[in-house]
Amino acid sequence: MSAQTDLNTPIKYIRGVGPKRATALATAGIDTVNDLLHYYPRRYLDRTTVKSIHELKKGDQATMVGTVEVCGERQMRKRKLFQAVLSDGTGMITLVWFNGIKYIKNAVQKGDRLAVHGKVEFYNGFQIVHPDFDKLDSDADPINTGTIIPLYPLTAELKKVRIDHRSFRRIIKENEEMFSIIEDHFEESVLSEQKLIPLPTALQHIHFPESRENLLAAMERLKFDEHFFLQLLMALRKKSYEKIGTNALTKSGPHVQQIETELGFELTTAQQKVIQEIRIDIARPQAMNRLLQGDVGSGKTIVAILVAAAAVANGVQVAVMAPTEILAHQHFESFKKQLNKVHISCALLVGKQKATERKQILEAVKDGKINVVIGTHALIQDEVEFKTLGFVVVDEQHRFGVVQRGILLQKGPHPHLLAMTATPIPRTMAITYHGDMDLSIIDEMPKDRKPVITKIVKEDRLQNVYKFIREEVQAGRQCMVVYPLVEETEKSDLAAATEGFEALQNIFKGIKIGLIHGRMKKEEKDAIMDAYAKNEIKILVSTTVIEVGIDIPNASVMLIEHAERFGLTQLHQLRGRVGRGSSKSYCILVERNIRDTSRKRLAIMEKTNNGFVIADEDLKMRGPGKFFSTEQSGFFKHKIADMVTDGAIIRKAREVAQTIAKTDTKLENNPRMKKRLLKDYAQYLDTVVIS
Repeated sequence: MSAQTDLNTPIKYIRGVGPKRATALATAGIDTVNDLLHYYPRRYLDRTTVKSIHELKKGDQATMVGTVEVCGERQMRKRKLFQAVLSDGTGMITLVWFNGIKYIKNAVQKGDRLAVHGKVEFYNGFQIVHPDFDKLDSDADPINTGTIIPLYPLTAELKKVRIDHRSFRRIIKENEEMFSIIEDHFEESVLSEQKLIPLPTALQHIHFPESRENLLAAMERLKFDEHFFLQLLMALRKKSYEKIGTNALTKSGPHVQQIETELGFELTTAQQKVIQEIRIDIARPQAMNRLLQGDVGSGKTIVAILVAAAAVANGVQVAVMAPTEILAHQHFESFKKQLNKVHISCALLVGKQKATERKQILEAVKDGKINVVIGTHALIQDEVEFKTLGFVVVDEQHRFGVVQRGILLQKGPHPHLLAMTATPIPRTMAITYHGDMDLSIIDEMPKDRKPVITKIVKEDRLQNVYKFIREEVQAGRQCMVVYPLVEETEKSDLAAATEGFEALQNIFKGIKIGLIHGRMKKEEKDAIMDAYAKNEIKILVSTTVIEVGIDIPNASVMLIEHAERFGLTQLHQLRGRVGRGSSKSYCILVERNIRDTSRKRLAIMEKTNNGFVIADEDLKMRGPGKFFSTEQSGFFKHKIADMVTDGAIIRKAREVAQTIAKTDTKLENNPRMKKRLLKDYAQYLDTVVIS
């Protein structure tokens, strides 16, 4: 490295790289010196924890190093698998893969030296199913490369230019003066108070750990940084939002009380508490930015209706945006039923409407003659203009991007925002991805809501299930059957909704069955749903298009095929489509080709109907990436931080971030921090004003 090298220097100019390797490194997102330093090992091989194969016991979570003696595909009844036999001189163990065989076949070859980690099981000898593995350098014994060996994520392009774990480490070592040009964005006082090591030291230890202790210290520092900047973004965004002046909606009018009196049921204590929180918020001259969380069937919609009525009493219009036309129609019927009682006008605006009807609605909204507009993405189109938009409700808000919500909010003079979700979010994720919002939770179910009885059945017991469904239909009730895919493909052995529909027609002869999926035209879906709502269709076969928005009180049975392919939270959402009437309701989870881990996961559904408990378990088992994608949250993927295990670090990072946002909103007293924020997180600064 030359004296002119800085963190923005292109990677091709440092020792050991060059143009060809630089092109390959770019495939891993490494374009500059800074990218290289922050390209962390995916895991570590700790010599002190490596076990000999002859030491292994059933149930061990173990790391071992050995050579592949033999490997190849095998046909097992209905499916293929890939096996590799690993030997370390003390014994042998079989590695098994059921999924991703095409990739594994290329990645694992006879003679390869592997570091393997996983749970040891016993089936005709010791085996590990779907182990985590890394290919080690064939020309160097890992014993001679240090006590703790970093193992990096290596793309196919990196391997083509012979960049393996060892050579990756060598590139960093040959340019170790890079560490001296790193600036720490935290003042010494913060490091001391939070017991964190300096950033240059942390980066050195993450790539060259001399002991487990300094590796853990490095990981804690780098985890803290990732959580901190996300928390800082949220805190600054919240501060920016709080500065936005708007109309204070102080009047309640007689409408709210009249609707509540004529409901025919009492609101739960949790609903009343949430309504009060919202009413206090919208009575302030700052725009509300609140997330309402409530389990399936907890009564979020009636809360939104009552608050919308209160907003209208103040002379403003209300917009309610839903992610699907089915859900928008459902909301329209619910809002219209209650608001018509107090002469508040409602309209539905969706993508496919007759031109004349659409034109009339748009004109009435623009003139202020319509008080409440319910719709889909159609609401954010340029042609939609409001006279006095003052309150916005976004349902299933995680299905919309930040930009989409922003466009709707720009259609009024800083309207109040109520975002709603029926997906219970674990607290660590709520404060991370929604730290810019105030949080309201409906943690209580209505008294008349019966818990759904959930049972796991194997496919060989399906005839009994079909008999039970026939009995329910004969008793006047209805059923839903959900499949994961629309049609069978060569890449998947899943039962498909279309094929399942045909099979069920033969099984339930004489019973009217309908099919609905996302690829159908709107008119077809509407006709099917209308017939199902009228009890003309007795059994509805569907994909997950019914995950939200179906409210059929007469539906008493939910049958979910290939339940092991769904996340727990999604299963809970599907289960919430039944149990809405007075009849006892059931959710039947059909397991096929299931492993112990999947069975353990599904068993949670049998034990509880509490969505918050299920969400916590789902997060622990699948991790935040699958539970809550970065596309939904609008934020970046963490490189080293972990939402599941970093609870204490998140709390500390949030505390520091909130203190800084409160006392130094424009980061004038933290120039290095501001520089890092503007450089590395500029794309997330949409509503944050710091300069």
